[in-house]
Amino acid sequence: MKYLRIINFLIISILAVSCQEDDLELQDMAVPSNITVNADISTDGSGIVHFDVSADNAFTYQFNFGDGTTGTSLDGKITKRFSRNGLNTYLVTVVAFGKGGISSSKSVEIEVESDFSDPETKDYLTGGSSKTWYVAASEPGHLGVGPTFGDNFNNPSYYTAAPFEKAGADASSCFYTDELTFSTTGENNFTYEYNNNGRTFFNADFVGEFGGPTGSGDQCIEVDFGGEKNVALSPATSGVEASTGTQMDFSDGGFMSYYIATSSYEILSIDENSMYVRAVMGNNPDLAWYLKFTTTPYDQQEAGGGTEEPEEFQTEFEDLLWETSFDDETSLDTSVWNYEIGNGDNGWGNQEAQYYTEDNTSIVDGNLLITARRESESGFEFTSSRITTQDNFEFTYGRVEVRAKLPEGGGTWPAIWMLGNNFDEVGWPTTGEIDIMEHKGNEPGIIHGSLHYPGASGGNADTNTTTIENPSSEFHTYTMEWSAERIVFLVDDEVYHTYANTPESPFNKDFFLILNVAMGGTFGGEIDENFQESSMEVDYVRVYQ
Repeated sequence: MKYLRIINFLIISILAVSCQEDDLELQDMAVPSNITVNADISTDGSGIVHFDVSADNAFTYQFNFGDGTTGTSLDGKITKRFSRNGLNTYLVTVVAFGKGGISSSKSVEIEVESDFSDPETKDYLTGGSSKTWYVAASEPGHLGVGPTFGDNFNNPSYYTAAPFEKAGADASSCFYTDELTFSTTGENNFTYEYNNNGRTFFNADFVGEFGGPTGSGDQCIEVDFGGEKNVALSPATSGVEASTGTQMDFSDGGFMSYYIATSSYEILSIDENSMYVRAVMGNNPDLAWYLKFTTTPYDQQEAGGGTEEPEEFQTEFEDLLWETSFDDETSLDTSVWNYEIGNGDNGWGNQEAQYYTEDNTSIVDGNLLITARRESESGFEFTSSRITTQDNFEFTYGRVEVRAKLPEGGGTWPAIWMLGNNFDEVGWPTTGEIDIMEHKGNEPGIIHGSLHYPGASGGNADTNTTTIENPSSEFHTYTMEWSAERIVFLVDDEVYHTYANTPESPFNKDFFLILNVAMGGTFGGEIDENFQESSMEVDYVRVYQ
């Protein structure tokens, strides 16, 4: 009973203190007041209005401009271009927010004159009343990215998607099947009905923000941004010559199929059945993304309605720098290749189950075999081999091609990959890692291409996958093309993953090659109890510059 009284006293004391703190917080949360709205309205027909809003006890301001668009400002200053043709009156409402979300508002009427008019774009967008657009999945470059300025707008320099490329990222169930319907409501204003079937295709930078698996590249996620928005046409401000000079501004966070956290799209070109737009990425003003749209639905594109054959990937590296073909060898050339022996630290940092030896590497009929076996060695139940070119052959930039058959069996984890030459000094992932090919025997036919670097490593790597047939019974060519601008992953000359390289990345120095077959671990997964032996068979390794 003594302890019970003490506990009761403590509870009452805590409640009293909590109530006092709540009272203090409520006193601090004053309603914003004395809202003043100043509007500097241009008189040159541009439709530009500079707003300067202030209020007591306010921390942020939200604007409803009365033309179907909205805006937000922390300091109360914002510039808006009104694009409705002629002299028009708008009721502008400003909501001032204070602590705890407490708000108050003020509305003002303004008259703004705009000489802007683009009836041709309006007619193409809506067909005069209403028209539905779809991602032009069958066209090369239906999705692309390049620098904000100085790019080739018809062929963005960092990346252009091949026809139907994103179907491998499950885009055929959202991105490619999106319906974007524009309907006329006024001279330069429209409604926009976005139907994405409850799934949204997110740029990799935003996947985690919306509950998706990070480190898996662009993803379709069960997030529904569908619904009706307002759209206004206005003069584009980028100064891009290869453009119609018109941009679309979407209300309420609206966007066009591929989420990059922006609501403004410059129209580079448009006609009755095709549209090409450009948008600057919301969290990276140095990247401009490009999208092509068509009036042909995805299923008709897929069936051949206006489809094009995929353009063959054009390499920029054609001079053979180095080659290992194993044709005239009876054993591994140790002047080029090093053996790494043992199980490393905690299974090479991945809880791998094998012990690496020299005996698991052989050359048979001109092919290199790296064989994983179920056999006891140094306290481990499996053996295999791992070989590297560290200190013997290292290079910066180029094209790596490896023609290989992959081992089969649950738990096998073959890899063709690279590490930075400063690995011993700076460690991983600071040094950078390029995984040209990884494969799980537990998921036959799914090929992974990945990059590991600070901020994107391990289970959060920058990665994507593609699917192939007969990876263990037929040879396939695994390729990585690497420059100062991009790193591209291909299987059998088909692109499936692209990374925009930057001067700040670790991928601008010498790297060395690694070939190995691991067993189990964090990536390989559960090992089949019936597994006995299987090999990765390598025909050649070539590097071009």
